[in-house]
Amino acid sequence: MCSHTNIPFNHYGYQHNALFFCVNVVCNSSIWMPRKKKRQNVKIVMWAVSDGNETTSTVGMMDEKLNRASDGCITKLRELKREPRDNQGDDSNDVVQALDNTISNLEMEIAAARATQESVLNGSPASEGLNDIESTGKRKYSMVIGINTAFSSRKRRDSVRATWMPYGDKRKRLEEEKGIIIRFVIGHSSTYGGILDKAMEAEERKHGDFLRLDHVEGYLELSAKTKIYFATAFSMWDADFYIKVDDDVHVNIGTLGTTLAMHQSKKRVYIGCMKSGPVLAHKGVRYHEPEYWKFGEEGNKYFRHATGQLYAISNDLARYISINRHMLHKYANEDVSLGAWFIGLDVEHIDDRRLCCGTPPDCEWKAQAGNLCVASFDWSCSGICRSHERIKEVHKRCGEGENVLWS
Repeated sequence: MCSHTNIPFNHYGYQHNALFFCVNVVCNSSIWMPRKKKRQNVKIVMWAVSDGNETTSTVGMMDEKLNRASDGCITKLRELKREPRDNQGDDSNDVVQALDNTISNLEMEIAAARATQESVLNGSPASEGLNDIESTGKRKYSMVIGINTAFSSRKRRDSVRATWMPYGDKRKRLEEEKGIIIRFVIGHSSTYGGILDKAMEAEERKHGDFLRLDHVEGYLELSAKTKIYFATAFSMWDADFYIKVDDDVHVNIGTLGTTLAMHQSKKRVYIGCMKSGPVLAHKGVRYHEPEYWKFGEEGNKYFRHATGQLYAISNDLARYISINRHMLHKYANEDVSLGAWFIGLDVEHIDDRRLCCGTPPDCEWKAQAGNLCVASFDWSCSGICRSHERIKEVHKRCGEGENVLWS
């Protein structure tokens, strides 16, 4: 089988001297091929090189070695995969699958190494925290739920705290006992430190349930916010799944956890209510797509992607976003952007309609039939209409009950 060691990333301070990282990819023996019994070891090593007076030449040498070694190793792995083999049945299939997984993991780790090196060369820790999980040994969580919110949504947040989101000590208990992190996700205003930010800081001191992003809030910036959220959450918590949900959606946390657990053993999983809506080319309409021409002729539809009210991605996809966030393109609509980041990858799209039930009577009928919904909202409002007024009623009629979450 093909094995490799993870890159041991460590965090170094950025002061007067820069620390440079280099990856040496050595292919010498551990991929077992059934017929020829060839062995190839794929070993990735990273070390720090202190900065002296030869910074420029050292950086150039490291970059050249990184490109040559990593590209050569990946090429060699692919050549081995293409070698003719006797009909070995399941054994051959296992080898091919192992090669696929190893190549994918290597490419991800090499990309992470390059991102780290680039951030150091640019003089800023752009990838700070990228691999803090490996270096600091953080505990494993089952899921991180990020509730997308805005400065003007105080009533929505209070209604969520009063219904489906455990509050105070119960939320802390949920983290400790169930490994479930829940945070309201918000950035800062365009006038950093202004009245909106001060109000948010006061609310944070009272409740302690925010994840603050290095991001300027704005409706047209939701794609950027989503990208920064996943990258930030990944750097802070090592979880099986990362979820984004809007603050006007009702969620059954226990049912969500049970649903995601069914896919825990899978790699590169993208879960939600998949849709393919029209690409809106005309200015002035809601969800207008300025880059409509990229999707073909007028009247075409988007590729399949999860609707934005609630979706979940696995750990490796959150890692992918974190590594590549500086080059991932943002479309006008954040759910389209997320789908675009995955469309060219080997990702399993899972369409689960329990993540987009309607409000009562729809979710109530399903609950009575023993088929609890994960999330409920009104399609006509892209969330629960007047959610701060109605979410308590939705929770009463469609909620799972505390025994489901704490059992």
